[in-house]
Order: sequence, then structure tokens, then C-alpha cells
Amino acid sequence: MSATSAAPAGADSATPARRPGVVLAVILVTQLMVILDGTVVNIAMPHIQQALDFSPSSLSWVQNAYALAFGGLLLLGARAGDLLGRRRVFVTGISVFTLASLLGGLAPNAELLLAARVLQGIGGAIAAPAALTLLMLTYREGPERMKALGYYSLVSSGGGSVGLVLGGMLTDWVSWRWGLFINVPIGIALVIAARRVLTETAPETGRFDVAGALTSTLGITSLVYGFIRVAEVGWSSAEVLIAFAAGVVLLVSFVLVERRVSHPIVPLRLFRSPVRSASYLTMLLVVGTMFGMFFFLTQYLQGVLELSPLAAGLAFLPLTGLLFTASRVVPKLITRIDGAKLMLVGSVLVTLGTVWLTRLGAHSAYLQDVVGPLLLFGAGAGMIFIPLVGRAIEGVAPEDSGAASGMLNVVQQVGGALGLGILVTIFGTASRNSTATIPREILVDGVHAAFVGALVYAALSLAMIVFTVRPWKWFRNEPEPVEAPAVVDSHV
Repeated sequence: MSATSAAPAGADSATPARRPGVVLAVILVTQLMVILDGTVVNIAMPHIQQALDFSPSSLSWVQNAYALAFGGLLLLGARAGDLLGRRRVFVTGISVFTLASLLGGLAPNAELLLAARVLQGIGGAIAAPAALTLLMLTYREGPERMKALGYYSLVSSGGGSVGLVLGGMLTDWVSWRWGLFINVPIGIALVIAARRVLTETAPETGRFDVAGALTSTLGITSLVYGFIRVAEVGWSSAEVLIAFAAGVVLLVSFVLVERRVSHPIVPLRLFRSPVRSASYLTMLLVVGTMFGMFFFLTQYLQGVLELSPLAAGLAFLPLTGLLFTASRVVPKLITRIDGAKLMLVGSVLVTLGTVWLTRLGAHSAYLQDVVGPLLLFGAGAGMIFIPLVGRAIEGVAPEDSGAASGMLNVVQQVGGALGLGILVTIFGTASRNSTATIPREILVDGVHAAFVGALVYAALSLAMIVFTVRPWKWFRNEPEPVEAPAVVDSHV
């Protein structure tokens, strides 16, 4: 579900690599490793909770610690590649990610695992933008670049399904720790290959927007922390109130910083377009729904239906198979069908799938009650993401193309973490107030409440898509609104 970034300025002027096929392989393996890291750990959550004594609420930090560090520092990582040289930054990021994976696999307690997950997110945020930019520099504009980007998108969309199955296999057959250890030999191989086949890029002049990166990342983290702690200590807790207040202050500070710095990581002019702003918000809501579905359905499959980790990973194949298919089919459909119509139909399918999930109970069965929602989610999300990405980067000035597409990746990670944090609050409150006495039934009550919360997310994303695409215009033959040219202003 990762958005493909636009080509950086000057990409076409770069000298082509002598072994572009090997360069592409390095970049695809890197992207696969970064995407895998979310789902390969997700399927092992019940075992991680038991091994390291996580509470049901704090368990979500295993996912959120990575997502927040990765999403929050992604644009700063992209800027680091511009200023320091992309091969150097790529190797540094992979090295950090590999070391963090080793530390996470060895972690004896919850605190060290979370620290390793943050470090993994930092490494991913450094490496991923440099990898994509190197791909764009390796392949000139034309069919070869489009083919390479097709492989990149395929890995981005299909990597999640590979992670679910691989995570289930490793957890079932060896240990959940191998979901992290497996990155170590891959990371070492990538570092060796990168030094041999990647060409260094000339550093550019400019400055790091460290203040913007820190205030945005810490602000979102404070809000997510507040939501997760509500599930355990309640809304009136001083800890929760301080977290929310700090989050608001930091995010306001972030906006003020971005208005004043000469090289902001998020040019605020990107949000002048109502269509683009609505697209970012829609992406945040859709990904929040998806993150919640993955997290809580994993708990349900293993805690209620008593599936093994491998069986739970395989259980998601109907969804991931359709996502994989959509990544190949939807680009062709868009040439014949208005992408707005695909988004609308897709959002309706996701909403219906979420409604179906709210009906899961203690005696539900996989084939009768889970496969259907997964098929609706897979088909619906596959119809939403590609046209939504197109709307988010449409009409962007060339100098802002990297920031606009990078923002999509940030919104996905932050939206998933924030959405999961809110749903964990709902889950924890419902579990705490459950009248059931059997742990399995308490889990059912909590998961049901979380899916009801996810349904609100899905309904809001549907409302945003309706607002954005204005389906009533199809019957009035109204023309599409013309996007005004972006105004270049480094201080807005």
C-alpha cells in the first residue's frame, strides 16, 4: 500500500547504471524488506505478547513504534539523500535497519523490543526514499522506467501478503524472533551489493529541516500515546491529558516551523488544493481502517478461532491476492473507466466488508464469516489506492513532486498508527467493561467494538470520497474542476 514517489528533479540527467538489472534487484529487495517488516511481526503479535508480557493495549506499540518512526522521518530521510549522496544514505539506512533487526530479535523485554522497532523505523526512513530515487536515476523516462516502477509497485502491494505467510511460518516453526532475525543476512547482502553496483550521486546544497521532522514526529507520537493510554488509565488521567496537550502544541509548532524555514520537509502550499488535501485525508482514513482490520482480525483468528500463526497468515490470502491482482488490473481499467468511479465502488466494498466483520462472534467460522469480508476488503482497497494516489499528485509543481508523493507514504504510516491507536482505545475500553468471564469471550467483545470503530473510519473515508469525486456531477455532465497551477513560495 505504499505510494510510488514521483521522479526527482534532474533524474533524467543521471548517468545510467552499468548493471541496471542488479540495481533494480537491490532496490526491490530493500522495498520488500521494509514492507515485510510490518506484517511479518503483525502475525506474531499474540506470541510476542505472551513472551514479553505486553498488555493488550501496549501491544499495538510493536506496530506503531515502527510506523511512527518510519512515517515521521521519511521526508527527512529523502532530504538526507539529496544533501549527502543517495548511495551513502542508502547504505547507512540499511545498516541501521539490519542492526535494529538483530537487537529486536535478541530483545529480552518489551522496552528493548520497542526501542529496536523505533530504530528499524529510522533505518527504513533513511533507506527507502534513497532506494526509490536511485531507481528513477537508473532508468530514464520511458517504457523501461515504467516497467521498473511496475515491479516496484508489485512488491509494495504484494509484500504484505508475503510477510503474513512468512511471519506465520517462522513463528510456527521456529520463533517469533526469526521474523526480525531474517532481516540480518538480507541486510548484510544488500549493503555489500549496494557498495558494488550503486553509483553515488552528487550532494546538493541546502539545509535539513530537523525542527520540522522532530515536531511532527513527536506531535503525532504524543497523540497516539494518549489514545493508547486511555484504554488503560481513562480519559481523566493526567498522563493522558499531558500527552494530548503536548501533541497539539508540537503539531502547531510544526506548522509554524514549516511556514518559516527555507527548505521545509512539507511545503504547506501542497494543501492549497482542496482535492489534494481531501486525498491525503482519505488515504489517512482508509489506511487507518486497514491497519485496524489487520491487527484485530489477527487477534481474532488466533485468540478465538484458535488458528496457528501460519494458518492465520494463510487466512489473509484472499485479501492480499486481490490486492496483488488489483495492482496489475486497475492501471489498465483507469484507461477505460473514470478513476473516481473505481474509488467510490471500492470504498463502498470496504465499508460493506467492515460491516460484515462487526458480525463476528465467539462461534463464527472462517469460511462462512471471514472469507467474505476479506474478499470485499481486497477488491475495494485495490480499487481505491491507485486512483487516489493519482489525485494526490495531480497538478503538483515539478519542484514539489517528491514532497507530494512522499507525503502519501507519510500519511499512510501516520494514518495507520493514529487509527490503530484510536481503535486500541475502543478495544481496551470494551474489554474492560465486558460482562463476560471467559478470556475468549472478552476478546470477542473487544474485537467487536474495535470493528465498530473501524466501521466509523470506513464510513468517513466513503464520505470523503463522495465529497471529492462528487458523483452527482456524472448525471449533470459537469466538467471536472481545473487544478490551478501551483505557486512557488518557499515560505508557505
